[in-house]
Amino acid sequence: MKMPAITGLVLASLLSVSLSQAQSLRGSPASIDKQYRTAVAYGYTFVNNARSVKDYVNPQQLVRVNPDRHLELHDVSFPYAVPATRQFLLQLSQQYHNSCGEKLTVTSLLRPRDRQPRNSVERSVHPAGMAIDLRVPSSRKCRLWLENTLLAMEKQHVVDVTRERRPPHYHVAVFARDSGSGDARGSGVYVVSRGDTLSRIAARTGVPIPQLRAANGLRGDMIKAGQKLRLPTTVTLASAAKGQASAGQEITYLVNRGDTLWQIANRYGTSVEKLRQSNRNAGDSLQVGQVLRISKG
Repeated sequence: MKMPAITGLVLASLLSVSLSQAQSLRGSPASIDKQYRTAVAYGYTFVNNARSVKDYVNPQQLVRVNPDRHLELHDVSFPYAVPATRQFLLQLSQQYHNSCGEKLTVTSLLRPRDRQPRNSVERSVHPAGMAIDLRVPSSRKCRLWLENTLLAMEKQHVVDVTRERRPPHYHVAVFARDSGSGDARGSGVYVVSRGDTLSRIAARTGVPIPQLRAANGLRGDMIKAGQKLRLPTTVTLASAAKGQASAGQEITYLVNRGDTLWQIANRYGTSVEKLRQSNRNAGDSLQVGQVLRISKG
């Protein structure tokens, strides 16, 4: 199984997310089906039993997730995930820790099919290492930060999140993937859902309609549910964040090693001057882990 690594990962939390959106945390059979179809489209392997887990542990398939100063693992029997999900989790836990002052707690990662709980759905993506279960924070402030951040990314189709009740946790299926570093182009796949249109898919993925048509041999706009479309440009959390900024909504950006104000401004369609106006502490020398506010509007 070929497993691309995610790079240039950015986590964006919409500051304007309404608490009324929390109803999207309920999940649905359609979201479960979407998670499963995405895992299949990505070429992930579903691990059948605990004995065979070690056969898939390698840099291209499953990688180990270790606790650190931002992240805690609680009773996680199989601390493995696909590389993109691991990278997503490391970035999310860093931002959560910076915002809430406590570690993000993971209660489940990879779960082979023979270790699924009785109330698990048949098409769970835990055996593929694509999903994460997160403990619900006891602090209201931290709970709202986590829910709003996950909902913002779900809106951009980067994750699919459900708040489960028995036991209480957030189930997060990660759709982010990449095919290399920088601006490398890859062969990502988008599975068409009911109600999708080319214009809607273009808005979600950042791939212009003419490129979608050319990459998939489409003469018109007719597509159907279940159809797989090639994406000539990879989709990451960075592109999701860019879409939010383009809509005039304020996001937060966590500075990575090597970032400059010019690069960030160019990436999000704003200017260095506007970045400085929104961030009084944003000098020419940025610090890794520094949080910037970005608004195109």
